[in-house]
Amino acid sequence: MQIDPKTLTGTWSYPTEIRFGPGRVAELPAACAAAGIEAPLFVTDPGLAALPMAQQALESLGAAGLRAGTFAEVQPNPLAANVAAGVEAYRKGRHDGVVAFGGGSAIDAAKAVALMVGQSRPLRDFEDVGDNWRRADADGIAPVVAVPTTAGTGSEVGRASVIADAPGGRKRIVFHPRMMPRVVLADPMLTIGLPPGLTAATGMDALTHCLEAYFAPSFHPIADGVALGGVRLAMAWLPKACADGGDIEARAYMMVAASMGAAAFQKGLGAVHSISHAVGALYATHHGLTNAIVLPYVLAHNADAISAKARTVAQLLGLPKPELDRLLMAILRLRKDINIPNSLKEIGIDDGRAEDVGRLAFEDPTRAGNPKPVTADELAAIFTAAVRGAL
Repeated sequence: MQIDPKTLTGTWSYPTEIRFGPGRVAELPAACAAAGIEAPLFVTDPGLAALPMAQQALESLGAAGLRAGTFAEVQPNPLAANVAAGVEAYRKGRHDGVVAFGGGSAIDAAKAVALMVGQSRPLRDFEDVGDNWRRADADGIAPVVAVPTTAGTGSEVGRASVIADAPGGRKRIVFHPRMMPRVVLADPMLTIGLPPGLTAATGMDALTHCLEAYFAPSFHPIADGVALGGVRLAMAWLPKACADGGDIEARAYMMVAASMGAAAFQKGLGAVHSISHAVGALYATHHGLTNAIVLPYVLAHNADAISAKARTVAQLLGLPKPELDRLLMAILRLRKDINIPNSLKEIGIDDGRAEDVGRLAFEDPTRAGNPKPVTADELAAIFTAAVRGAL
């Protein structure tokens, strides 16, 4: 069999320093020093800002002589306005770096703030399309230390942020290599208090990242290996983390799976994410939960393009018959076991805006990584099936 050499070509970049393990949040002052930060802006969301874990982290910075300020105006599905307010706080407080503390929304917003503090162009100019990232003044991007408190998005090891233009507006993926945090403190103890529903939704987000990255058609064997490892961990440990939130081993392995998913999706994502970004923009849904619901509908749509790779995943998981249908059954069983709804209708979404979802999903950069070409009409049809639970 002859192979087109073009299919064996890729440009690869893999993540950053990850200090992993229970209790490592205590190293936050040292991590800031390693990143060259003396006056960090502590970016989080309002809920986390009021919790002892955030207060203790801030106190540790002050005790180490660092001049820290707090910005907690980050909402779920963060907006460009949140980023702009964070930039204002950064400049007003004369900060020299960012601590991103929280789940995917807080970390995404924090990385976008770090990007924008040294730019003169608007945020939308750095959307992850073509070489837009080269428009940025790289020297103006502030260093970031990331402290994840959920195990889902893996944004702590990512080079991009998902930011909505406005409430109900389009979500944009903004990207620059220097948005990658310099140091990550991945402390599974910080996820102990996460309730079962949020544990399930964020964990399914990690699983979706791994699966979509593995099925993406571009050539990246490193990402493929990481993605398969993340799938194995998520399928094994997510039910345990949901059943017993105090199971530190399950929490730890899910935090690993989340970082692995984000590292792997440098290879690409696909229609699950393009649809979820559209649904999140229009309906303000939780991203991980939306991914969890939409995932099997996209896998079914892509069946003819992913059947061979699905066999590899099924074999890895030890399924009795390594085929796509058995993998789908395993995912559906997992969703049921951790109380993920089967349809978007069950979380209050109707199909009245299917055309808008299809259009926004088609415009989303992640759509390009789908294993086979997909049109706006096809994306709308997948969304409609997910609303109605037609699988």
